Amino acid sequence: MSTYLAGLALGLSLIIAIGAQNAFVLKQGIQRHHVFLVCLLCAASDAIMIAAGVAGFGVLIKQFPNLELFARYGGALFLFWYGLRSLYAAWNTNHALTPQGDSQASAGRTALLCLAFTWLNPHVYLDTVVLLGSISTQYEPNKLHFALGAISGSFLFFFALGYGARLLAPIFRHPRSWKVLEAIIGIVMLLLAAKLLV
Repeated sequence: MSTYLAGLALGLSLIIAIGAQNAFVLKQGIQRHHVFLVCLLCAASDAIMIAAGVAGFGVLIKQFPNLELFARYGGALFLFWYGLRSLYAAWNTNHALTPQGDSQASAGRTALLCLAFTWLNPHVYLDTVVLLGSISTQYEPNKLHFALGAISGSFLFFFALGYGARLLAPIFRHPRSWKVLEAIIGIVMLLLAAKLLV
């Protein structure tokens, strides 16, 4: 049980920082648009990476640094594009939240965006595959319990963020609130893109 709790605590501590993926989940949750799909994709992706890390895939990443390099530059390009898109929306759009959500993106397009935020982020690999994978070796022969704890943390966090975001909905009935959120998201994305290139 203590190994499971150690995995849960570490998983939550790594994932809780505001980043591109979390900002996307928050926005989808406020809009109430494909929330379950987004939360499930984020948590399931984390589960795959955590399982791979605990199974020893982190060693492979260290042996082939080009994998991390590809994720770094691909992720920076994607975050730069999305950041500019958000700043453009903050400047040009004037919408308020309706109870059903105002995003017109299909489930497929939303899923692709969500997967891009997840799989094109090299920090996700470093946190889940390399770091959690390395730390899990301290918990032999209970590595499985550690992995299950970290995976539980991902599911708990993403579903709490996605569905908890609707508590902010009254604020986002005003168009100015959306402009501020889009601007903040745009700035965060651009800063993260720049950080990946440094």
